[in-house]
Amino acid sequence: TDGMKMQILILLSLFVVGAMGGKYSKEMNEQNASDKNNDQVEFRIAKLNQVWEKAIRMQLAPVRLSELHSDLKIQEKDELQWKKLKAEGMDEDGEREAKLRRNFNFILAKYGMDGKKDTRTLDSNRLKDHDVKEGDTFDDPKLDKLWNKAKTSGKFSDEELQALQREFQHHKDKINEYNIVMDTVSRTEEIHKNVISPLEGDMKEHVLHQKHTDLKQRMRNLDQGFERLRKITHEGYSADSEFKEPRVIELWEMAKRSNLSEDELDSLKEELRHFETKVEKHQHYQEQLELSHQKLKHVEALGDKDHIMRNKEKYNTLAEKAREMGYKMKKHLQDLTNKISRNGLQHNEL
Repeated sequence: TDGMKMQILILLSLFVVGAMGGKYSKEMNEQNASDKNNDQVEFRIAKLNQVWEKAIRMQLAPVRLSELHSDLKIQEKDELQWKKLKAEGMDEDGEREAKLRRNFNFILAKYGMDGKKDTRTLDSNRLKDHDVKEGDTFDDPKLDKLWNKAKTSGKFSDEELQALQREFQHHKDKINEYNIVMDTVSRTEEIHKNVISPLEGDMKEHVLHQKHTDLKQRMRNLDQGFERLRKITHEGYSADSEFKEPRVIELWEMAKRSNLSEDELDSLKEELRHFETKVEKHQHYQEQLELSHQKLKHVEALGDKDHIMRNKEKYNTLAEKAREMGYKMKKHLQDLTNKISRNGLQHNEL
């Protein structure tokens, strides 16, 4: 009958609408979840996300935030790699796991997120060269004395003096990093004294031994780095200086002290040139990011919504680019350091 047909049609249309509604709401949920993920989940490991969210709440300076992001990305890569190895039954002695834990604690301390009142503050933004007080630049008597000597020696052009200042700044950062590691060793030793279980004690002994080895290597690098600064200050830059960037210079010096053959050194020199370009590009983006942040603050104070929106978009794009470049640069640095350490045991370690 017509009535029966009508009922069937109504039921069918309800069913289709219901099915579409189900499909639509499922898509919406998935979309919401992915939106949520895009907004909130920056890293695939929960503790790294927590650190990132805390850093945003702390309102770290833009360049520092960008640096932290690339450090966390490297940590994420290493942890995911380690999980894979562990699933394949490797790292039985827990050596890699202990190194990952050390790196993670180092990141927390480096960015002032380890719950300690920070007495070893790293510069919040080293791009502000003009804010540096004359005469007392590096908060380290030995470095300051050497820097003042270099500045007044008349041996350096303005460009060379800028390059040398970057080397001094890099050395100061290495001293800060050494102090952070030293601090964590002291804390581990405090815990070690209070250990009751002998088994746990052995493990702590092992961890401490690793940390002391790390400290010794860092101290050796500091000595060699300071010796280089002293030599340049006295003699000036030699005409055949291979590189300008402190990190690259450090790798090249490390390579020359290793057991690499002439051919290997030549090939490495070429790779270091590519790496130096990457470092310079990254610095350029950091400078742009800082300028963009200052402009955004200025525009926000004026209160024009369209203008604010445009500057925010520009700032976010630059922040993304700086993080991406930072990660690529740090990953390349990690690969190069491993390559040099693996291919030639440094003479002074033998």
